[in-house]
Amino acid sequence: MLRILFAGAVLFIASPTFAQTLPEGPGRSTVEQACAACHALSNITRAGHSKEEWNTVLHMMVNAGAQVPPDQFAVVADYLAKNFPAKKLPAAAILPGAVHVTIKEWDVPTQGSRPHDPMYAPDGSAWYTGQMANVLGRFDPRTQTFKEYPLKTPGSGPHGLIADPQGNVWFTANFKAYIGKLDPKTGNVTEYPMPDPAARDPHTLLLAPNGNIYFTAQNANMVGRLNPRTGEIKLASSPTPHSNPYGMVIDSHGAPWFVEFGSNRIARIDPDTLGIREFVLPNPQSRPRRVAITHDDMIWYSDYSRGFLGRLDPRTGKVTEWPSPAGARSQPYGITAVGDAIWYSESNTEPNTLVRFDIKAQKFATWPIPSGGGVVRNMVATPDGNLWLACSGVNKIAFVEIAKN
Repeated sequence: MLRILFAGAVLFIASPTFAQTLPEGPGRSTVEQACAACHALSNITRAGHSKEEWNTVLHMMVNAGAQVPPDQFAVVADYLAKNFPAKKLPAAAILPGAVHVTIKEWDVPTQGSRPHDPMYAPDGSAWYTGQMANVLGRFDPRTQTFKEYPLKTPGSGPHGLIADPQGNVWFTANFKAYIGKLDPKTGNVTEYPMPDPAARDPHTLLLAPNGNIYFTAQNANMVGRLNPRTGEIKLASSPTPHSNPYGMVIDSHGAPWFVEFGSNRIARIDPDTLGIREFVLPNPQSRPRRVAITHDDMIWYSDYSRGFLGRLDPRTGKVTEWPSPAGARSQPYGITAVGDAIWYSESNTEPNTLVRFDIKAQKFATWPIPSGGGVVRNMVATPDGNLWLACSGVNKIAFVEIAKN
């Protein structure tokens, strides 16, 4: 499910190729020429995907500039599927629950888009970032139609996105070091470049009650604040080196919180000074990736490395953890809160699952994602308590309708 070849945020970084011997067969020479131009062939030999998944991977590569001739596309897909087949994943653990869930999925228009983050807009539409297609996408559930908005800078790699009260859509350009604002009425994009070239990969962004936008920059090990009124951007480094600031939430006091995917820490940002206070999780192996917050300001996180759901009480620093239903290798990822329930996805099970944790009863329930999911990197709740998901590896978005049994 595209977990190995596309483990990082930036997929195509030029790097020296390793001395690599690929198996003989039709398509080998195209793979060597097209793929080695951007990354080591070991990225391929370590991977394992089904024919359908390799087809998606190839479309992503072509979107990013890989030179795969059209008449060689099917040949290369067959070659990769034969020589680097899908690897066995942990089986999903399906548990009954107290709510009824219906999951409906739609293919996004451009193949190989890699839908990354979803967004719910005030007009009822669902948006997503087409990271590898260099587009923002809008889906109207009423008309069942899509519209894509191309970005003006090629290879921007749109990642996170949010709406503002004026109807603009803000996004992070993860590959081109800027934050963008799209006016859906005109299609015009305004870019706000990072003031420091070291802040090369803005990641997740949120709009705070004070009107400012706060964001993380993962591999740059930074967080930042953008004033939409002036365009001014201020940056601050995370205190822990290589901590990889990742998912964000904002508490009831207007303070941003982020999880450190490169360490076992969760941190609070002072919205005025950008001062950072870290909270250390008890297990050194914890790697929180995404984060949710409930009405009582409890911080919930998906511990990707250990297969746990965790909760931090900011008032006391106390951490409580629950093992995810599919176990230590389940790789919990996208997460959000709806009332007294935490929802997240296990991204390394077959198929991926949607998980619900009842906070009061402290019980899990799970549902299989019909397409398999292909890694749900983020999810967002609607005002009426339903969910939108971005299913990256299968090129889909999904709507989750939730009703009590």
